[in-house]
Amino acid sequence: MEHMNDPVWLAGLAAAMALTGLLSGTLAGLLGVGGGIVIVPVLFLVFPLFSVPEAIQMKLAVGTSLATIIPTSIQSARKHRAKGTMDVVLLRQLWPSILVGVAVGTLAAIFVRGPVLTAVFAVVSLLVAANMGFSGVDFRLRDRFPAEPLRSLIGGLIGTVSAMMGIGGGTVGVPILSMFGAPIRAAVATASVFGIIISIPASIGLIYAGLGNPLLPPFSFGYVNLIGFALIVPSSMLATPWGVHLAHTIPPLALKRAFAIFLAITATRMIYTLVT
Repeated sequence: MEHMNDPVWLAGLAAAMALTGLLSGTLAGLLGVGGGIVIVPVLFLVFPLFSVPEAIQMKLAVGTSLATIIPTSIQSARKHRAKGTMDVVLLRQLWPSILVGVAVGTLAAIFVRGPVLTAVFAVVSLLVAANMGFSGVDFRLRDRFPAEPLRSLIGGLIGTVSAMMGIGGGTVGVPILSMFGAPIRAAVATASVFGIIISIPASIGLIYAGLGNPLLPPFSFGYVNLIGFALIVPSSMLATPWGVHLAHTIPPLALKRAFAIFLAITATRMIYTLVT
């Protein structure tokens, strides 16, 4: 573990974190996906290169990702609210069950082993990839959101899965809201608040759970790597407009298909590491 205090090691890790932010920001602007669905699999690939112990790789990836989502979700939610596209009524109905789900998902992320988190991320990523790869842009399951108790069950599912995966509400929330009749802009705006509800308590839980863990690399606050947080946030914000610009030059359906392939390959690689 002494090599982790080497300046060259730290400089390499810092460069990898900045590149992770640039990639996640570009894809977020390009595809409208939350940064976490990019950050976690990239960190899953990066951490082994820097000899981060396998036992904490996924927990550190999830915790660091959740922390980076806090400022970006707040910024995104403020902008969407100002534009008036947010479904405030549905948000008031869903946030309590989402919060309960976050508590369940955070406890699961703390107490289950890293390979279990990897398996959850891989399976859900494959489902997201299938949805993006095979459904149309305007796919609908029904025209309105279900009433209770199904509504609360869906909210709990969004919170639990998102906290365990280290993602904001967009990756899971936007497809679900869209399937239940929400216009895509309203779905994106409403799910931006999901990110705040999910990321703040989940980050606090993973910070507390990781305090004092001797396996953590330098500059880690619990299961949040501060080098990653300090560099991913600004670099992703810098790169998001690049993705937005590209999004206006490439057909959206083609973009979704391309990202679905990326996500499927990454999830398959995760599964491969679990069975070999």
